[in-house]
Amino acid sequence: MSDRIWLSPPDVDEADERAVLAAIRSGWVAPAGPEIGAFEEELAQATGRRHAVALSSGTAALHLALVVNGIGPGSKVAVQSLTFAATANAVMYTGADPVFIDSERSSWNLDPDLLDRRLAAGDIDAVIPVDLYGQPADYSAIVEICRRHGVVLIEDAAEALGAGHAGRPAGSFGQAAVLSFNGNKIITTSGGGAYVTDDPVLAERVRHLSTQAREPAPHYEHVDVGYNYRMSNLLAGLGRRQLSDLDRRVARRRDHNAFYRSALGDLAGVGFQPEAPGNTSTCWLSVMTIDPPVAGTDPTQVRLALEAVDIEARPTWKPMHLQPVYAGAEMVGGEVAGWVFAHGLCLPSGSTLTDADRERVAGVVRSCFER
Repeated sequence: MSDRIWLSPPDVDEADERAVLAAIRSGWVAPAGPEIGAFEEELAQATGRRHAVALSSGTAALHLALVVNGIGPGSKVAVQSLTFAATANAVMYTGADPVFIDSERSSWNLDPDLLDRRLAAGDIDAVIPVDLYGQPADYSAIVEICRRHGVVLIEDAAEALGAGHAGRPAGSFGQAAVLSFNGNKIITTSGGGAYVTDDPVLAERVRHLSTQAREPAPHYEHVDVGYNYRMSNLLAGLGRRQLSDLDRRVARRRDHNAFYRSALGDLAGVGFQPEAPGNTSTCWLSVMTIDPPVAGTDPTQVRLALEAVDIEARPTWKPMHLQPVYAGAEMVGGEVAGWVFAHGLCLPSGSTLTDADRERVAGVVRSCFER
């Protein structure tokens, strides 16, 4: 049996090990130290922002992005339904209510037309689009819609560091954006995330709240309820090294996507997540779609065939409006998100995936159709 092929494993090497070791030897082990400040400067530059705050996770960044805008009980936040649960969970942490919005077919991201119509009701306080699988949402439309309705826009770019829309980097849209450095992301700090913004007041507020909201006093003085959300100096050291390799990692994932389209695109009933005009996706995950009546197989059969030979593949995100925990939440539309979940399959896409590995993946997928 060959080695297992994982969906999106961490991409770490000896240079990463040296970066962590250097951070340890510096003596800065707690959530303070020079690597954090340097990492934040480099993240701000990578996302076209003026400020960045390195945090313990992308979810923490989302939570604080909402908190500093006064989102809480009685608030409503429009959230893309087709996403990982963390996007909606962060809304729930504040006591606010999520309002789920369907996707558009051209990108599988937040549908601007549906969003515009829902914001017209005047009871939405913030909007969180998601750059799904590394592809930015249609910010050319969404930014203007939010501005017109006077609603805060927070970009969930957890999967999209290194992507672009209309000549601007992912993470540069809205009042603020959030990034994730989880083990399966484009770059990793094992865990971790960041909040990026152009607003120095908001950045400092997030930084303050992320360190238990300790006031500048010789004793522990607290005026606000804070959170233990700061990134450590060790993880920031790893993040800096990973970020320096961002272009290669994105290029490799995009190359995998192009390969899958070439190797499998001729199969009956097969499609892939569209890359909308003006977008450059990271292709964090390459997602194929299978139309069972045409293909003669379905995503579950293909996934199980891959698993049988030790290859990890996964269904797409199950939309939030279909999740039991969010039963009863308001949903606008739902047809597109539901279709993607029913027909989509995420293929191995990590930047460590070899040419031989992806040939093996494609061979197993083709065999399901040839049967």
